[in-house]
Amino acid sequence: MAAAGLSVLFCGINPGLMTAATGHHFARPGNRFWPVLHRSGFTPRQLAPAEQDELLSYGLGITNVVARATARADELSAGEYAEGGRLLTAKVRRLRPGWLAVVGITAYRGAFGEPKAVVGPQERTIGSTRVWVLPNPSGLNAHWTLPAMGEEYGRLREAAGLPRR
Repeated sequence: MAAAGLSVLFCGINPGLMTAATGHHFARPGNRFWPVLHRSGFTPRQLAPAEQDELLSYGLGITNVVARATARADELSAGEYAEGGRLLTAKVRRLRPGWLAVVGITAYRGAFGEPKAVVGPQERTIGSTRVWVLPNPSGLNAHWTLPAMGEEYGRLREAAGLPRR
């Protein structure tokens, strides 16, 4: 779910099994992506995964680093991350969003070969697209609380010049 000229293209690691079954990003009930997106002001209300197409009306889109669905991201190989990074780079060059927001530090490190990267804005650009690494909203990422994730996602929203919705 991506289009040319987006303000922010969110990029998950890969589809989980629930996402693969439903066709909706971040579909697993324990995933905090949709609550965080609302809490941070990207959306005026908490969207359900089935409403993902509504993001386009806010200048937002979603894609993944790796297309293969797995139960857990740790089932992916280094080669899959590297190939995913190559394909993602091509997609970003083609679509030219203002920001690429990689949702998960492990995904960013693996896709772009930057093992010391940290959450936040990156020096890397892809053409004119700036890159931001966000915390993974999976319920397995317990050391990032919902309020802390909301603040970090909100920093990106502000940097992208988007109004609080």
